[in-house]
Amino acid sequence: MENFVFYNPVKIIFGKGTVGEIGREAIKYGKKALMVYGGGSIKKNGVYSQAVSSLKENNIDFVEFSGVVSNPVLSHTREGIKMAKKHKVDMIIAIGGGSVIDESKAIAAGSVVDHDVWDFFIGKATSTEALPLLTVLTIAATGSEMNSGAVITNEETKQKYALMSESIFPKVSILDPESTATVHSDYTAYGAVDAISHVFEAYFSHSAAFTVVQDNIIEGLVRSIIKCEEILLEDPSDYNGRAGAMWSATMALNGIPSAGIGPSGFPVHMIEHSLSAIYNIPHGAGLAIVIPAWLKYFHKEKSSLIAKFGRNVFAIKEVNDMEAAGKGIELLEKWFKKIGAPTRLGDVHIQEKDIKDIAENALKLAELWQLHDYNLQVIADILSLAV
Repeated sequence: MENFVFYNPVKIIFGKGTVGEIGREAIKYGKKALMVYGGGSIKKNGVYSQAVSSLKENNIDFVEFSGVVSNPVLSHTREGIKMAKKHKVDMIIAIGGGSVIDESKAIAAGSVVDHDVWDFFIGKATSTEALPLLTVLTIAATGSEMNSGAVITNEETKQKYALMSESIFPKVSILDPESTATVHSDYTAYGAVDAISHVFEAYFSHSAAFTVVQDNIIEGLVRSIIKCEEILLEDPSDYNGRAGAMWSATMALNGIPSAGIGPSGFPVHMIEHSLSAIYNIPHGAGLAIVIPAWLKYFHKEKSSLIAKFGRNVFAIKEVNDMEAAGKGIELLEKWFKKIGAPTRLGDVHIQEKDIKDIAENALKLAELWQLHDYNLQVIADILSLAV
């Protein structure tokens, strides 16, 4: 187990009827907010009216900024920054899923500097301060509500890059499981895959020799995510299923599961970012394609670890590690299919001839993230296993 510093200042307010707390929390950070949201689903499920009522009750003035898409884009982020500066807001309030929160983080960081916000994403500048950010979560998936990361796509260059900074930790995040009850089954499934992928990266890419604590946390979270998704397949309105899925997704990327694992990479995300940047497919859908392919590529090299994962998550009985690893990969891929996620490039209309272009796009991010073991051929070979 390696040395680590754990820091997470996010206040979580969890449970039924908690959306109405947003006004009382916002008043601590000023009197005027930029309210960021997506296409309008929050107006159909009642979250918008609850939040607006709470803000008005607490005399919080707000400017609305809608239109965030599922893979948030740089051009829209820049518009949000202009609006935040024009109206001189004191804070950003994000109401939505991970995409809304990620874009809101970028707006919060970009609103206090004079240079272009993309500089943060390509390493030309470092974010050291940002407008206060408050979030009301409506989709269980990314964990952005309790971490210091944000992902944005530059639609001109087809680059999907990340910003990491303590400055963009939300001040408070409100998690009401009832606000996710109307999420479409596809995105409920993609959210489950996304949550699994976050702990998956830590589990399979760490450098520490002893990780028994982290492994148990991760395996337990994956079992919990699978259990809650199974409940929601039967009854999408089940509150406990929604609550368990929401808290599991938050826990998956809040720093606790990975504390003490040492340096690790995010190779699956590195590859997937090219799929969603180029083809604009849902992030969770892309991850469901890349994860099994990545496991197949490393089947021999990581057979004992894959076998351990399969035994502890899927109760695989095979004694031989190679056989158990193969069975584990098979069962995970089958489960992705069961919940309605794609597992092949062809499932999202990506052709084998496109692999070279995808790999070239991914290689740029591999270099930025210093994933030195992932050259053009390795990335292409992994993608070929998803054909």
